Amino acid sequence: MTVYRGTIELQSKDHRPDFHNVTDAVKSIVEESGIKNGICVVYSHHTTCSVMTQECSHDLNFFGREFLQQDLNNIMERLIPTCRYEGQYMHPGPKHIEFALTFPDEEPKGSLNTDAHLRSVFFGRSETIVLVDGELSLGDFGFIYFIDWDQIRERKRVCEVQIIGE
Repeated sequence: MTVYRGTIELQSKDHRPDFHNVTDAVKSIVEESGIKNGICVVYSHHTTCSVMTQECSHDLNFFGREFLQQDLNNIMERLIPTCRYEGQYMHPGPKHIEFALTFPDEEPKGSLNTDAHLRSVFFGRSETIVLVDGELSLGDFGFIYFIDWDQIRERKRVCEVQIIGE
């Protein structure tokens, strides 16, 4: 059995949920690994991000979002409204803000991303995809998306890929 690890660097933008189609990058890492059969785990260690497999909608709205992504954003906005002011959610409390401010360049408003944390819980932070004969088993319409739900600030993100097999 072999284990192979790769990463994909991403940049969030637009101060709204940001969807990154990482399918081709994951396929490239699979090819680099030389592993033919096993599993491929696509993961985010960021607690305000998710990884999901879904159909590509192809059609885009005026903001560059695929229609299916915008539908998902619309539903999430109804279920978990974007955090727009302090006190809207219980989190973050004063102890969390105090902890957050121990990090360089952090400011109190950076912790007003409770909606992003809650949304990532719904979708999870990883997907496991079966690898058969060197190909990801995604089906005819399957794509892999890395979603940054945090709308507070733009920042660099890392999508981790780990392949286990032979």
